[in-house]
Amino acid sequence: MSLPPKLSQFDTLVDIVARLRAPGGCPWDREQTHSSLRENLLEECYEVLETLDEEEWDRLCEELGDLLMQVILHAQIAAEDGQFELADVIRGINAKLIHRHPHVFGSVKVKDAEEVLHNWEALKRGERAADTSILSSVPKEMPALGYSQAVQRRVAQLGFDWEDVDGVIDKLAEEVSEFKRAASQQEKAREFGDLLFTLANIGRRLGVDSEAALREANRRFYRRFACMEELCRQRGVNLGELSFDEQNTLWEEAKRKVEG
Repeated sequence: MSLPPKLSQFDTLVDIVARLRAPGGCPWDREQTHSSLRENLLEECYEVLETLDEEEWDRLCEELGDLLMQVILHAQIAAEDGQFELADVIRGINAKLIHRHPHVFGSVKVKDAEEVLHNWEALKRGERAADTSILSSVPKEMPALGYSQAVQRRVAQLGFDWEDVDGVIDKLAEEVSEFKRAASQQEKAREFGDLLFTLANIGRRLGVDSEAALREANRRFYRRFACMEELCRQRGVNLGELSFDEQNTLWEEAKRKVEG
């Protein structure tokens, strides 16, 4: 059986996915559904994010291909089930991009990116039913910190926002006090959630992506702790048997080695 030609063409990918799903194709691909592919889609998105965080551009090229394959696979399944065609997906996003960029494809004038975002939200409001919340289109399955920043960004477009970041920082101090006063575990969990929500708001005001910042903090912790483990192996020491002060001293040494 011959291999498909022209590997750089979009249609070749579409044909490959269709062939994988066709009778006589791949048993695994043939049994997949929209639901069964949910975890795969999420995993591919996170792998793309990881390459962006690490600035691994060659790997980004590969991971974008994996993500694109997920899009084509879902479109193929939909076509087989009579839901929609890939052409409908492409037609829809093309129409949306043209409609939401009247400053490029129309006569609207804008002075900066901030005005573009303001107009974008106004156009989206016009596309929603009158009784639909502006928060309804934010995916509820987003990571919690990212969701917090997304909904806060939406309401800020309507003016529901602090005048400056100092107001949010004052709110954080208030939330810390409420957390300290919480008596039950349920109250502590609720107040802790308020703390995280306020921290995400501070990040938004400062132009910091909370999810990316936390991912980077996780990576720093991983590198430092792995260095601690390696130092213990080199010295024949059991990390778990060290005192807390000794572990902290080792932590500071690992920080210097990893980041020095």
